[in-house]
Amino acid sequence: MRLRKLPKRYTGLVQPLILTMLMTCVVSAISVLRSRGFDAGFVDIWPTAWLISWAAAYPVLLMVLPLVRRIVAATVES
Repeated sequence: MRLRKLPKRYTGLVQPLILTMLMTCVVSAISVLRSRGFDAGFVDIWPTAWLISWAAAYPVLLMVLPLVRRIVAATVES
């Protein structure tokens, strides 16, 4: 069974969603590892740290993405 794909118009929401999920996953893991080390509590703390950082990162990325696109367009030849 194949999953239905979302219509193309959702690209602008789905791409930042996946990007922020992956980036905050890595950054929060590094941050927790740096502050606590890899101990038994890491698995308890890291998912919460990731969720909080993702909840902040996704809306921020949606807000700054138009500015980032303009900066890239001004600095990269098309």
